[in-house]
Amino acid sequence: MSQIVRLKTQTQIDNEAAIWTWRLDSGPLTTAEQGELDAWLREDYRHRHALEELHLTWSVLDRLSERPPDENLPALARPERRIFRGRKKHWEAAAAAMLVIALGAALWVLRRPGMQIMSTAVGQHRRIALADGSQLTLNTDTLLAVKLTPERRDVYLRRGEAHFDVVHAAARPFYVHVGDAVIRDVGTQFEVRLHSDRDIDILVDEGRVEVRGPVAADWVRALSAGEQLSINGPHLKVMSVSPRQVADELAWREGALVFDGEPLSQALAEVGRYTRTRIVLRGPKVASLPISGRFRTDDVQGFFRALQAAMPVQVSRPQPGVVYIAAR
Repeated sequence: MSQIVRLKTQTQIDNEAAIWTWRLDSGPLTTAEQGELDAWLREDYRHRHALEELHLTWSVLDRLSERPPDENLPALARPERRIFRGRKKHWEAAAAAMLVIALGAALWVLRRPGMQIMSTAVGQHRRIALADGSQLTLNTDTLLAVKLTPERRDVYLRRGEAHFDVVHAAARPFYVHVGDAVIRDVGTQFEVRLHSDRDIDILVDEGRVEVRGPVAADWVRALSAGEQLSINGPHLKVMSVSPRQVADELAWREGALVFDGEPLSQALAEVGRYTRTRIVLRGPKVASLPISGRFRTDDVQGFFRALQAAMPVQVSRPQPGVVYIAAR
């Protein structure tokens, strides 16, 4: 029997996280259930991230409903890392909020002046001009919070990927809080992609940035144009990136994906970020096939047609919302 590689959509993961949230709120887990949860969290780094994002939304709703209008909201950069209990009364509101975030239709102005939460749907990207003139471009399925004050500018990237074109102001620094790291702009353009709190990519396409790790790690890295920093837990890797590679990495801002010899499994994982369709890849030989080309992020079905026309694979749709890719 051929090996099957299943690539979950973000929608599936969000749904599973919602189910686990409900089960946790319904009472203490049995030993068997706790084992199931632990296995689910280990299965994919995105599982823990989705569970934490749901907790973040839930916490914001709690505070909005319980605090007086003039009381400050806590910063969104560090949600509590604990399992939620005793909040069943807010389940419907939290579920509704998560749906709004998933659809990317919301722009909330929170009760603390200058704080906004912005998001995009799966498959969507959007450009946002901040009041200071800086430009933010959000990629698919992205969630971030922005707080502007006369003294400083702070962005909290909670999910996804964003590009920043920052208007420099020495007396009003610009910070991006992502996972366990903080990026300080030094007049620049840069991209940040959050895979998980401990798995982050930062690419500088113009100017310079300073990246600082958590206090416990006590590290600082300066990056210039054409450099990329990959953070994977305690491991840091700085790489030089050619102008062509920078252009390919940032092609999503123009609604494109560019592949240059990547394995098909890797390419499909990228394409999967732009669709709610579940992609099932059959066989390790198919997974390792190299793929090159430029494809539109808003035409995933066109990508599948091109895939079948150009490569020795068969694309089938056994049911709505599912695509199988196998050797032909």
